Amino acid sequence: MKSAFDLIYDVVKQIPYGQVATYGQVAAIAGNKRWARVVGYALHANPDPDNIPCYRVVNKEGRVSDAFAFGGGNRQIQLLEAEGVGFVDGHVDMQKYQWERPLY
Repeated sequence: MKSAFDLIYDVVKQIPYGQVATYGQVAAIAGNKRWARVVGYALHANPDPDNIPCYRVVNKEGRVSDAFAFGGGNRQIQLLEAEGVGFVDGHVDMQKYQWERPLY
């Protein structure tokens, strides 16, 4: 049986290039909508940042994490902008860039 972190990593790997998902969205897709904080813990402990694009996860307002484990909030913004993700007033334009994966 997979751990909560493994389920979260499986979801994060599916977020397409140039799109973002919210902590709550990742939690719900991973199987428990109450895991938003667990998603944050999992991403902070990401064992494989080259293959688990944790920088594609933002809060529900589209804001990046100041505590981004791999270089801080500015680095997270740089990584997203490099994929063409647009920002408005310091946060991701969620209407344009939020991943629209259906919940099953």
